Amino acid sequence: MPAHDMTSFAEPPTKIVCWSCGRENPASAQFCDGCGKLQPSVPVDYFQFFGLPRRFRLDRAALEKSFYALSRKLHPDLYARAGAQEQQWSLEKSSLLNDAWRTLRDPLARTEYLLELEGVRLEEQSRNATDEAAASGTAKQQIVPPDLLEEVFELNMQLEEMRTAHASGQNDPAMAAGLQAARRHFESQLEEAMEQLQALWAEWDNAADAHNIVEQKAVQQKIVDLLNRRSYIRNLVRDVQQALAS
Repeated sequence: MPAHDMTSFAEPPTKIVCWSCGRENPASAQFCDGCGKLQPSVPVDYFQFFGLPRRFRLDRAALEKSFYALSRKLHPDLYARAGAQEQQWSLEKSSLLNDAWRTLRDPLARTEYLLELEGVRLEEQSRNATDEAAASGTAKQQIVPPDLLEEVFELNMQLEEMRTAHASGQNDPAMAAGLQAARRHFESQLEEAMEQLQALWAEWDNAADAHNIVEQKAVQQKIVDLLNRRSYIRNLVRDVQQALAS
């Protein structure tokens, strides 16, 4: 997921005053409710930009409709004859709109982004692990999910046998078939992880609607654990694919 401007994570003021007519508008408003003028850019997150609550589940069709409507209204060409401020606001808002759309339309990118808003930085955790490995001169290690230990051990044995066979110029169809079966098995686990994620998204959203912070935090940790598990399995699938392609 691309890095985000962390200033956008600050809570914006609840209201802004239109620079043109003086009317009060919600801070997330792109245009004045009174005169229709484009409003200044204020620090808002991607959900606020679209006027949405922070939730894992979104109506993709409604989001897409809103995106295209805003794209037409915010396009810099419409402000070619406007003042310098409005031209700049149009550029800034168009850029933010595109970033917000790319992130929120993708369920996994949206999940990581919302976790960032909640103070959980998965990419930062990964970078810290990489830095620690580099400082100690060791290889970066991912923690194997306990229930996968036996399967991962068996897979690593198969991968090593395949690499050895390739190094000696051998081509063993049975060995390749075993790895293909392993790949299908782990791909099915990725599908299961997505189903489990969808259930957890619903739990978190329901807790947020009920203002149950304790439940939100508990579900949030389950989401983080499941994302880490999914990342580990995805790497296993990648390793198998590389071995089969070599």
